Amino acid sequence: MNKAIQQNRIETIDILRGFSILGIFLVNMPSFHSPFMDIDPLNWWNQNPDHLLYILVDVMAQASFYPLFAFLFGFGAILLAERSAAHGQSFPTLFVRRMTTLLVIGILHAFLVWHGDILITYALFGFVFLLFYKWRGKTLLIFGSLMYILPFAALSLMMLLMVATGNSSSMMETDFIQAEATMNTYQNGSFMEITEQRIADWYKVNNLGSVLILFFSIFPHFLMGAGIAKLKWLHNPKLHQKKVVWIAVFTFLAGFFLKTLPYTTAANMEANMIQDFLGGPIVSFAYIFLFTLVFQHRKLTKIFTPIAAVGRLSISNYLFQSIVATLIFYSYGLGIYGEISFTTGILFVFIIYIGQMALSLLWVRYFYIGPIEYIWRFFTYGKRPLFKK
Repeated sequence: MNKAIQQNRIETIDILRGFSILGIFLVNMPSFHSPFMDIDPLNWWNQNPDHLLYILVDVMAQASFYPLFAFLFGFGAILLAERSAAHGQSFPTLFVRRMTTLLVIGILHAFLVWHGDILITYALFGFVFLLFYKWRGKTLLIFGSLMYILPFAALSLMMLLMVATGNSSSMMETDFIQAEATMNTYQNGSFMEITEQRIADWYKVNNLGSVLILFFSIFPHFLMGAGIAKLKWLHNPKLHQKKVVWIAVFTFLAGFFLKTLPYTTAANMEANMIQDFLGGPIVSFAYIFLFTLVFQHRKLTKIFTPIAAVGRLSISNYLFQSIVATLIFYSYGLGIYGEISFTTGILFVFIIYIGQMALSLLWVRYFYIGPIEYIWRFFTYGKRPLFKK
C-alpha cells in the first residue's frame, strides 16, 4: 500500500470516529439533562421545536452510533494485531492489557462521572474477541452479520406477530414519581447521593437480564469491523468500488425505512424495537460506506480535518463530553438538570462539539495522541509512547 492510500485510510477512519463522537453525544445528551430512562420522550417533549428535533435525532442517530463505534473498535483491533505481528509482539498479551486498562477507565467513568458509560461493555466483550480475531475476514463478516441479524430478525418477527394478533404493547409511559426523584437527586443531591443514583441508573441497563441483548447488540459489530479490516474494503475503496456503492445504497434505503417505522406506522413498542435493533445498525453501515465513498476525494477529506482531529482523540473526547455535561447539569456544577428543553440540549451539543474540534486541532498540533490515549498505550505496551511533538 503506498503512502497516499495509507494516509487516506487513516484520515477516513479518524473522520468516522469523530463523526461517531458527535452522534453519540446527540444520543446521550437527553440522559445528561433529563430522567430519560423514566419518561416517554415523545410526550415529555410534545411541543415544537423539541418534538420535531427529538424525532430527527431518533431517526438519524439513535441506535446507530454505538454500532458504528463498535465497528471501528473491531477494525482498530485488527490494525493493532497486524502491527503487533509486524513487530514480533504478542497480540493477545497486548490486547488483554489494552482491555484491562479500558475496563478500569470505564469503571471510573461509569461510577464517578456518568452512568451511561459504554467502555465497560466494550472492554468485557473485547476479551471475548480474542477467540475470533484469527478468523479469515470473510468468515468474520458473515458470522458477525448472522450473529446480529438472526436473533433480532426473530425478535422483530415475534413483535410483528404480536401486532397481527392484536397483542401489541403500548409505548413506555412516563413514571412521574421516579422521574421527579431522579431530577431532585441530580439537581440538588450531594456527590455521594448522585453516585448512588449513578450506580442505580447504570444497573438499570447493565444487569444480568440485559446481558444477552447487550452482547448481541454490540459484539457482532466488533466481528464485522474486524472482517472488513481484514478484507481491506476501506483501505482502498477504489479496488472494491461496486461492493462499497451497493452496500452504501442498500443500507441507506433499508436503514432509514426501518428507522422511520414508528412515525410511518403505529407508534408502539414493536415498531420501536424494529427501529432500534434492525434499523439503527443498518444506518450505521450506511454512514460507514457513504463516508468511505465521499472521502475518496482529497479536497473533501481536508474540509473534515477538525472532525478527524476529534476522532484521533476519540476516547479523550468521549470522556470530556461526560465531564463537561455533568458539570453543567449536576448539583456540583450549575445544577440545571431537568430545567432545559430538548432543543437547548441540542444547542449545548453543538457548542461543546465545536469547542472540542478547536481544542482537538490545537492538541494534535503539539501532541501525537490524547491524554487518555497516552495512558491507554502506556499500560498496553508497558512503556511511554511518543507524546509531545
